Amino acid sequence: MGEDKKLGLVALVALVIGSMIGGGAFNLAGDIALGANAGAVLIGWAITGVGIIALALVFQNLATRKPELDSGIYSYAKEGFGPFLGFNSAWGYWLSAWLGNVAYATLLFSSIGYFFPTFEGGQNIASIIGASIALWFVHYLVLRGIHSAAFINTITTIAKIIPIFLFIIIAIIAFKWDTFTFDFWGSESFSWGVVGEQVKSTMLVTLWVFIGVEGAVIMSGRAKRRSDIGKATVIGLVSVLLIYILISLLSLGIMPREELAELPNPAMAYILEDVVGKWGAIIINLGLIISVLGAWLGWTMFAAELPYVTAKDKMFPKWLAKENKNKAPVNALWLTNGLVQIFLITLLFSDKAYNFMFSLASSAILIPYMLSAFYQVKLTFTGETYASDSSQMKDKVIGIIASIYGIWLVYAAGIDYLLLTMLLYAPGILLYKWTLKENQMKVKETKLDKALMVIIVILAIWALVGLVAGKISI
Repeated sequence: MGEDKKLGLVALVALVIGSMIGGGAFNLAGDIALGANAGAVLIGWAITGVGIIALALVFQNLATRKPELDSGIYSYAKEGFGPFLGFNSAWGYWLSAWLGNVAYATLLFSSIGYFFPTFEGGQNIASIIGASIALWFVHYLVLRGIHSAAFINTITTIAKIIPIFLFIIIAIIAFKWDTFTFDFWGSESFSWGVVGEQVKSTMLVTLWVFIGVEGAVIMSGRAKRRSDIGKATVIGLVSVLLIYILISLLSLGIMPREELAELPNPAMAYILEDVVGKWGAIIINLGLIISVLGAWLGWTMFAAELPYVTAKDKMFPKWLAKENKNKAPVNALWLTNGLVQIFLITLLFSDKAYNFMFSLASSAILIPYMLSAFYQVKLTFTGETYASDSSQMKDKVIGIIASIYGIWLVYAAGIDYLLLTMLLYAPGILLYKWTLKENQMKVKETKLDKALMVIIVILAIWALVGLVAGKISI
């Protein structure tokens, strides 16, 4: 790439912001209001801000220090902790990618339902039929080999940024301090017993809107100056964090929390409708529809690419490495979208399908994120790549903060989501064993590997029993 075509700091910051803001931002106010008052939301964003910036710096640092590990999250886990945890990192990331697409489908048809009441709510039979048609249309596009759709990315970026900024400007004008401060802590005075539970309820919501944070370092080869990469990552992340904070806090100054929590998806449209009338909701819903369609296409390509790349590395079954004449990962695509289709049916049985799916997607990605943070900590303790580097202590602190954030998220998500996630991870053990046998790979399982396999199976059985007994609901 010529020097004149490389990206400066401003362009890199714009790229980071564009890749971070997705469809979840449009329902952020309603999702957070389900379990938290304004005071807890502020604390939740403070924790998320520190944790997510530390995590982004982990990815940026690993990309710089281990450029040969070009499969990202999967290769960090494999290099640091062996094949089994490497496989689970790829497996969890893939699970998160296609579960996120199920969430996108629900949100998309909630927005379409604003214009066509047949789809109202996004989780009725009409919505499932519509989402299925959209799913297989996207499938067809990817099979045709659409790998670089710059025009789609440009349109979707504009479609999501303009309505969000319009919302923020109008929300600032309509903001009422008395509404914002009413029942600030959810109790007469601050009590961590009450506020702590509220803060925990925000964690999977805030993680969901930041999924893709690892993508902020992908553009490193496009930078005019390598020193701009870290700056762009931090500036972009802080900008997105500020946008998300404004959306959630300003909304709490327009409507009481209880009303926000009851709004249909996407909440932003109905908040703006309450302030300016129907035209506000029309703009938000149109922006969301275009944005989600673009995100769905992008994440479908990514969700199919992940098992394809991992299969080429002999860590997923061989048949997933097959390409068609357009170089599209055909078998991985069929498997991924087949599972999305099956899970679309579950929308009929879930009370809040969008919230359930994005929470499950966020929960599934926790293990890959934590393993990356653990790997940075391991590198700083072993001193590998730090021969005469003064940044070793700084990177160690960042890695530890990101690791603590990951562990906190597992705790905050709660036992139900942990169990349901393990129910999805358990089949991966069989796939891992099959892959090793198929590729005639002799991998010595460590005591840690065996212990983790046992724990995953036990928790998966616990989840299954809980679902059958009605103790765990979806």
